[in-house]
Amino acid sequence: MKLKIKITGPKVHDVGYRYFLMSMAMTNRIRMFEAHNIESNEGDEVLVFLDGDEETVKAFRTLAETKRPARSEVSSIAFEDYDGDVMKIGEFAQFCSIVQLNKAIPVLLDMRDDMKEMKGDMKAMRKTTDATLEEIKGMREDIQPGYGMTLRQVQSDVRAIKERLGMH
Repeated sequence: MKLKIKITGPKVHDVGYRYFLMSMAMTNRIRMFEAHNIESNEGDEVLVFLDGDEETVKAFRTLAETKRPARSEVSSIAFEDYDGDVMKIGEFAQFCSIVQLNKAIPVLLDMRDDMKEMKGDMKAMRKTTDATLEEIKGMREDIQPGYGMTLRQVQSDVRAIKERLGMH
């Protein structure tokens, strides 16, 4: 038995709907399955095609009517008999992998470019940090001799006061 399912709604794309349905099909041992995102006059749609024994297809239909991805918003689900070809589910899974890789490659390239830019920023920060540490080190060296002299002076003044008071 072959079935075509049309799922329409404001949020049926970019919510993992095709993968959600494919997972249900695999769980229910449907061997012929495919799902595609399309845009029509009615809005965003997911078109699903499946082929299997009558009992399995009817069970899948019930699941498709009652289960949805968490972030989806569905306006309608329509079912009709179908007489065309349906892809093997393994071939469809490969197709989905290619589609996702095609989406991921630009994102990964942007991430790579961002990482290169961050490396450059980190090198500049490291140079600035090293220069700041050197400056602080120099200030510390400038301050220490004066601090040491002040401490010696204070100790000398305390001795002198003690001597005047007769407190050796």
